Amino acid sequence: MTATRPHTNGGLSRGLLLLMSVATGLAVAGNYFAQPLLDLISRELGVGPSLAALVVTAAQGGYALGLILLVPLGDLVERRRLAVSLYAVTAVFLLVSATAPNGTVLLVGTALTALTSVGAQVVLPFAATLADPAERGRVVGTVMTGLMLGLLLARTASGALSELGGWRTVYWVNAVLMVLMAVLLRVFLPRLGGDDGRLSYLGLLRSTVAMFRYEPLLRWRAGIGALSLASFSVLWTALTFLLVRSPYNWSESAIGMFALVGVVGALTATVAGRLADRGHVQIVTGAGTVLLLVSWPVIAAGERWLVWLLAGVIVLDLAHQAVLNSSQNVLYALRPEARNRINSAFMTSLFLGGAVGSALTSVVWVNGGWTGVCVLGATLSAGTVALWVLERVTVRRAAGRPPETPVHRGDDPARAASTT
Repeated sequence: MTATRPHTNGGLSRGLLLLMSVATGLAVAGNYFAQPLLDLISRELGVGPSLAALVVTAAQGGYALGLILLVPLGDLVERRRLAVSLYAVTAVFLLVSATAPNGTVLLVGTALTALTSVGAQVVLPFAATLADPAERGRVVGTVMTGLMLGLLLARTASGALSELGGWRTVYWVNAVLMVLMAVLLRVFLPRLGGDDGRLSYLGLLRSTVAMFRYEPLLRWRAGIGALSLASFSVLWTALTFLLVRSPYNWSESAIGMFALVGVVGALTATVAGRLADRGHVQIVTGAGTVLLLVSWPVIAAGERWLVWLLAGVIVLDLAHQAVLNSSQNVLYALRPEARNRINSAFMTSLFLGGAVGSALTSVVWVNGGWTGVCVLGATLSAGTVALWVLERVTVRRAAGRPPETPVHRGDDPARAASTT
């Protein structure tokens, strides 16, 4: 581990918090820029639509590997160096995509870009570590707002940039912005060493998996988060299918602008964070799961009425942000020395949930239409309510008895697992 002077937690300045929020949003956005450009890409590179669609799959696969293999490194190595390196390398891989002469090179560039774009998931626990404990919820909520805005606005931005200079311009601009972010993070982030230099890299990965065994709250929150993101993915996957047909008959550009509705929900993340900081984290989670469920009947009515669709989308996005932010607030307090491993485990679970939700949506839409999609979303949302209730009951019961396998909070789960 790189020897570094320990950071003395003095809170985060507004400027640094804004920088970290923008950095996370730009990193995540790169994985979604290609989605509205698939037709342009397939025509220019002379590839079929099926191969062009693999660009999205490559991004998902690369990001999943990055969550598993790279994010835990934040607990082992100096964190500023890790974050800056990931952003700089992402810029290089974006240039590979920007100059791709054929579909194969584009797929490779996309997968590698997604792999290293998890720098956003290194910056997020970095911000939680730098924050004062009393403001951690607000800080995490602010950074998550940046992340969600990047995710939601990427499609709109890529469409606008491609009209100005073609699809390659999107990648060139993103590469320049990632270089800028790498420089700014290098200048303004404090040096912060990894907390567990005792572990090898393989030991670090084993420790990440072992977190699920020794942290019951991680298991519960991973399940809640996975179902919440699955419900979120059901909506945003099916929206295009709905809006291109009667009574809407929207164009692709209009559908891309619909993502702006999700911005309203994303901006509420800081509100959820402030409530969590005031000791209401469980209320925020519970209310979020219930609102997630309530949003689906409203969304169902949106099959014919735009006002109901808009209202339902806003409520669902708000609810998802509340669940996600409150869960992160709970998890980051568990093991400060293992925040990156916990974040890796949690976000990997969310990613899998989102992937399953998207896959199920395609099948359900063909067989059940919009009604079937809404039933699927409501079922997944009901699962979040059930898991939250079970978590509360289990935690209260466990509070009155000693743990079956005592593990000192400072011990590493992987080491403890090897002795039991």
